[in-house]
Amino acid sequence: QVELVESGGGLVQPGGSLRLSCSVSGNVFSFVDMAWYRQAPGQERELVAHISSSGTPKYADSVKGRFNISRDNAKNTVYLQMNSLKPEDTAVYYCKVDRNYFTSYKDYWGKGTLVTVSS
Repeated sequence: QVELVESGGGLVQPGGSLRLSCSVSGNVFSFVDMAWYRQAPGQERELVAHISSSGTPKYADSVKGRFNISRDNAKNTVYLQMNSLKPEDTAVYYCKVDRNYFTSYKDYWGKGTLVTVSS
């Protein structure tokens, strides 16, 4: 069983920074791609950033140059460093394990952490 726990959300002023963490239980972390999604009120969940098992990152256009995704396989943790935050970044941020052979082709999601960008 794979469980994900996000942390690091909170209230930040525009232009500020936050670092989200997602700790993953089990023994699959090194073999799976990871992703951060977000869902703002009244909107669909959207992909923010993705990192492959080998560490290759990809970003949504809306966060390129401001957000950085990274992973520490020794700690079974993926991070999302968010800089130059804007009010439109306000959302619940979710961590996801992408399905593959090692997860028996199941996706796994965390419960989310709320990020509020407001003055």
